[in-house]
Amino acid sequence: MTSFTAPITADGIEDSRRLEIEGIQLAENGEHDQAIEKFNEAIQRCSVNPSAFNNRAQALRLVGKVDDALKDLDQAITLSNGHGKSACQALVQRALIHRLRGENESSRNDFQKAAELGSSFAKMQVVALNPYAAMCNKMLSEVFTNLKEGKNEY
Repeated sequence: MTSFTAPITADGIEDSRRLEIEGIQLAENGEHDQAIEKFNEAIQRCSVNPSAFNNRAQALRLVGKVDDALKDLDQAITLSNGHGKSACQALVQRALIHRLRGENESSRNDFQKAAELGSSFAKMQVVALNPYAAMCNKMLSEVFTNLKEGKNEY
């Protein structure tokens, strides 16, 4: 299930998106600090653009500013009202940060929300983080291995 989010019509959105694209290009070239500056400009031009916060969060994470990245991800989710592509991407990014920090419950919750917004990656992660699903997958794997090897031990 995906949610529809009305397009942003706020002043400065076109400039914000143009600056955001420039920031993405800089980030893809490994120029993360310059990318962050472009994302800062994009946010200054239109402070209600969740995508700009989402992209700045990714660049911040790449330069090791994880706490700042989390703040931007929270803002992206808030601005998008938890719906649409920006929210989905922000939830996945935030879930990954939580997972890297060993915060599995927070990670699972964010992946679940992103899965509900249509992220197939998040759906796979929800299963991977479910201890019962992991146990069942292991047991099924063992059963299939035994069957392949001609063993009758299930």
